[in-house]
Amino acid sequence: MRISIILVVALVLTGCSALAVGGSSGGYQQGSSERSASVESADNAITAAIRSEFASDPLVKGFNIGIRTYKGTVTLSGSVGSLAARDQAVRLARNSDGVVAVNNRINIKD
Repeated sequence: MRISIILVVALVLTGCSALAVGGSSGGYQQGSSERSASVESADNAITAAIRSEFASDPLVKGFNIGIRTYKGTVTLSGSVGSLAARDQAVRLARNSDGVVAVNNRINIKD
């Protein structure tokens, strides 16, 4: 026990406190993205445009549809009440500027 305390104190005093608590000063950054800033900005703009389209469309506006965009590929998720609403959501996403592809993961709830 005494050796453990001495070791922790020595690490803290030498500036290695991050190692003492399990962290590190290098390596992979949490929350980092493989996209450049311009691609990430374009993806955010695509998501915002689709969200706006969904909010103004009478067929899909009442449903909580998740929208994620990565390098121009849009993934839609959630549940809607009909096949027509699901198809309309996919159509609106596909017709948005900058969209490369749409992954449809929307469920139709009974």
